[in-house]
Amino acid sequence: MTRLTVDEVYQHIRGVCFKNGPPGTVGAETEWFVLDTADPAAPVPAARSRALLEDAGPLPNGSKITYEPGGQLELSSVPFAGPARLHRALAADLDHVRRVLAGGGLALAGHGVDPVRPPHFQADHPRYASMRSYFDSGGFADAGTAMMCSTASVQVCLDIGADPADAARRWRLAHALGPVLVAAFANSPLHAGRRTGLRSTRQAVWNALDPCRTLPVQAVRGRGPGGDGDPSAAWARYALDARIMVLRRPSGEWVADPGMTFREWLATGEPRLEDFDYHLSTLFPPVRPRGWLELRMIDALPDHYWPVPVAVATALLDDPRASADAEAATEPVAALWDEAARCGLTSPALAEAARLCFTAALGALPRLGASGLVPLVDEYTRRYVERGRCPADDVPGAFAGEPDLPEETETLTWP
Repeated sequence: MTRLTVDEVYQHIRGVCFKNGPPGTVGAETEWFVLDTADPAAPVPAARSRALLEDAGPLPNGSKITYEPGGQLELSSVPFAGPARLHRALAADLDHVRRVLAGGGLALAGHGVDPVRPPHFQADHPRYASMRSYFDSGGFADAGTAMMCSTASVQVCLDIGADPADAARRWRLAHALGPVLVAAFANSPLHAGRRTGLRSTRQAVWNALDPCRTLPVQAVRGRGPGGDGDPSAAWARYALDARIMVLRRPSGEWVADPGMTFREWLATGEPRLEDFDYHLSTLFPPVRPRGWLELRMIDALPDHYWPVPVAVATALLDDPRASADAEAATEPVAALWDEAARCGLTSPALAEAARLCFTAALGALPRLGASGLVPLVDEYTRRYVERGRCPADDVPGAFAGEPDLPEETETLTWP
């Protein structure tokens, strides 16, 4: 049995997680809360929606359906050449899912955090039971349960880059864009019927979790080869120094929170490459490299607007002129993750960066063959970005001083 070494970890990260290739491919994952149309406040067992969709057969454009521990439905597209083709295919698959669910009295809702229902853990896979035990033992029980059962996002998947220099540039820009994307698409001011005082409660929940696996990679300094300009080395250090969430024993036993980092486990000579790959799947930074860049910081949105963050992120990373504009616009706000979750675009600095980025994206979409998405992105820009607002600001009574929520509601703060 071949044992893994530190050098092999770095080689694996470079060759697999940061595999280079010409940019142009895009994928997306959209997460949704499933509601019973007769009783939207009731929990919906994932088995109910799963049975309806399995009976209906595969989706027309190849998207994959999975379920989160709280029953959230995730629809993951296959990769497409450009945002226009992705939009057409994923929109058609979503329409198919909605029609099938509607036949069973169910509907999809787009929010970053469930605004009405408390967390309802219903996963039966040992991965999720181990994850819950890990967060409980680490002092992150409330945030861990909320993350698993009450959050939903739009995730955008883009190519690593044409070569190492391009990969490093795209890596830096993806991180710098993070707070702008959080703020511009914040859509989770309520949780379980109570206002939180935040515009993106979902991002605040992630910020409150175990920092060794949820902090942005660029915020972490660690040991090992490679400087800050080498994203593959930064990701290898991050992974090695993160605590192990769960060990999968050859006997089939799952051991939650064994109390060591992967680097410490590696020193025992026990881990194999497949153990490291599984460990990587338990790390959740807002920009995660998986052979592509997975942008994980965007709240789930109302149905009409889910294509907007996909189009904007793709335009800003894939179009050279828009990328240059975005790099300049985001430099002053690249570290404002907490402010983005709290303030959205009421932050003057984030509002200005967002206006510049959306303007650049609107100019880039026709160059990417996605002119058809310009009217929707422009509509969103006019409704929210140009006015310093985000979807969270549409929710009546979401913020202090507004009278629309019942008086028994209380303001929550994460953590």
